[in-house]
Amino acid sequence: MARARDDDACPGALQTHRAADGDLARIRLPGGAITARQLEAVAQAAVDFGTATLELTSRANLQIRGIHDTGAVAALLTDAGLLPSATHERVRNIVASPLSGRSGEFCDARDLVRSLDHAVQQDPRLARLPGRFLFGIDDGRGDISGLGADAGIHVLDGHTAALLLAGRDTGVRLPLGHVVDELLSVAARFLQVRGTAWRVDELDDPTTLLGDRTPTAEPGATWPAHSRPPVGWIEQDDGRIALGAAVPLGVLDAQVARYLAAVEAPLAVTPWRSVLLFDLDEGVADVALRVLAPLGLVFDENSPWLSVSACTGSPGCERSVADVRADAAAAVDDPVTVHRHFVGCERACGSPADGEVLVATGDGYRARKRHP
Repeated sequence: MARARDDDACPGALQTHRAADGDLARIRLPGGAITARQLEAVAQAAVDFGTATLELTSRANLQIRGIHDTGAVAALLTDAGLLPSATHERVRNIVASPLSGRSGEFCDARDLVRSLDHAVQQDPRLARLPGRFLFGIDDGRGDISGLGADAGIHVLDGHTAALLLAGRDTGVRLPLGHVVDELLSVAARFLQVRGTAWRVDELDDPTTLLGDRTPTAEPGATWPAHSRPPVGWIEQDDGRIALGAAVPLGVLDAQVARYLAAVEAPLAVTPWRSVLLFDLDEGVADVALRVLAPLGLVFDENSPWLSVSACTGSPGCERSVADVRADAAAAVDDPVTVHRHFVGCERACGSPADGEVLVATGDGYRARKRHP
């Protein structure tokens, strides 16, 4: 069902959102990729002009809250190369398999992410995409396809990918060399037919976005949703080490972010509110782990923190009727078998694709029914 509101209030780093605790800036990171220098710049912006914390989102982006000088924040982010396009900064929404090209016998999708990001910025039509429209690139391991991106691909082998709409296989098969052009075409067709819809799954018939593409395989397949991040010591295919660190409730202290940046390694933020440090020698990885673990980052795959998440809640969000982060933290050790996401209102921001969403009522929580 399409939303009634036609204006797009989805925040960026230039068009910020006025929240209860001040202005909020959302920084898009296509594929979650960020350099150490860029992370240091975001941390500096949060310390100097915000609440001195960073929020990791369910789309592998970063947020700064409580900003009192939006121009200064935008200048810092621009200097760091995080705002390459003023017109397209809110539509650079690309989630991708974060370990792609480094761990596992799967396609290296990193060039696809970079090519898609560049192509989106070069297409003036796509500046009008809703800020919630999401591209997804799954390298074949199945971690991204279950997130229900509006337009995405699932790599089937080294040469072919399945085209997905709202996380569902359309039956259309594409050579990898045609993927970027086809995703742009789907997005452009969405703009033509969207009406007031902000997401592909709000359209009466999403298959109209296929144009003259003919399915050559059985459509309808989906992939299971993932809610747990890759954490701990991860051996890369080249013999180097990646470290996966979950961030409890997605709230990263800016000083801890600076410690991450000080490792001077490539990083990725994941859709599961975690951070990956890449391409480390074993000695560097060992020292980094010893320094970072006491700072509150989670490297244990059995930690109960991996099974709980929350929206911003009170006092940062005026819609919320509870301090959901405090409630989630208090419930972290409860014996449960599913991921639980605590939210302060029916909007249920940041809800994972699986698990249980618990909505604050002002007198406890109730389970939210999922839409079919």
